[in-house]
Amino acid sequence: MKNYSVIDLFCGAGALTHGFILEGFNVVAGVDADESCKYAYETNNPNAIFLSERIENVDISEIMQLYPEDHVKILIGCAPCQPFSGYNKSRQDYDEKWRLLSNFSDLISKIKPVVVSMENVPNLINFRKGEIYQEFVDRLEKDRYYVSAYPQVFCPEYGIPQNRKRLVLIASKFDKIRLLDGTHTPSNYKIVRDTISDLEPLDAGQTSQKDPYHKASGISDLNLKRIRASIPGGTWRDWPEELIAPCHLKESGNTYSNVYGRMKWDEPSPTITTQCTGFGNGRFGHPEQDRAISLREAARLQTFPDYYQFVPPNSPHYLSLIRKFIGNAVPVDLARVIAKSIKQHLNSYI
Repeated sequence: MKNYSVIDLFCGAGALTHGFILEGFNVVAGVDADESCKYAYETNNPNAIFLSERIENVDISEIMQLYPEDHVKILIGCAPCQPFSGYNKSRQDYDEKWRLLSNFSDLISKIKPVVVSMENVPNLINFRKGEIYQEFVDRLEKDRYYVSAYPQVFCPEYGIPQNRKRLVLIASKFDKIRLLDGTHTPSNYKIVRDTISDLEPLDAGQTSQKDPYHKASGISDLNLKRIRASIPGGTWRDWPEELIAPCHLKESGNTYSNVYGRMKWDEPSPTITTQCTGFGNGRFGHPEQDRAISLREAARLQTFPDYYQFVPPNSPHYLSLIRKFIGNAVPVDLARVIAKSIKQHLNSYI
């Protein structure tokens, strides 16, 4: 590819970086405050270095030196989306991570990349009456970027087996960037069956002897009864009354139906989160086995290739750590769509 070089902010375990690398981009570095991401990031993206830095403390001269001389600078990233997510309404008022979007803007103004990409949850547009998002866009336009925003990118339309909607913003110094059209319709969406049905059956709490990432969390006796009473796509309302949690019997809890559910084989999965290996944390029950999905199943639904390594081979595969890497990630195949769109755009001008 031509001399295009990328730095990935808020890079996590490297899913966005990996999608760009698979599309031929030279990703030189990822930046994230979480040191635990370093192994996954550098192992799977061997020509990129991991910088454990808080975005607000980044040394701009260090970043500038990472871009090879005369290369077109591209800056990508997904600022932590927890403050903006509908899953996190109770914390939005005091979760200060939303300020990181402003730090992202600061770095864009100083680095002056030719192309910027920002991916986040759609609700960012409405957060604090839209002020935070609009401020981000206004600063880009002030810095003479052409901004293209796609606020409801539906992942199944791009062959991603997950009912996830994302905001994708792409900005260029040349002109507006068009995100590639979707490749799938409801008649041929990639579904849960296509993605995980070939994996060996597991019991709750069991780990595959062949694949340490095919590891399922344990389940309490009560939740085992609940999952056995659950039907794919159903809710706790399908259970006998003695299994229903007291909080759900109250009027205030009666609307919380998106927990304790099984996935359907013949539909894309629900949105994968950092709590995706717990049956009570969402619709994360396996379609037919009496357990929540495994780490491997979650990774596949996030379109991580099976070769992707999250922790060193001989280290413990802690569910809480690895599901955080998986749940916080941009689906790799969505990263590839963004990368292809940018590549098509740049090839028209350079």
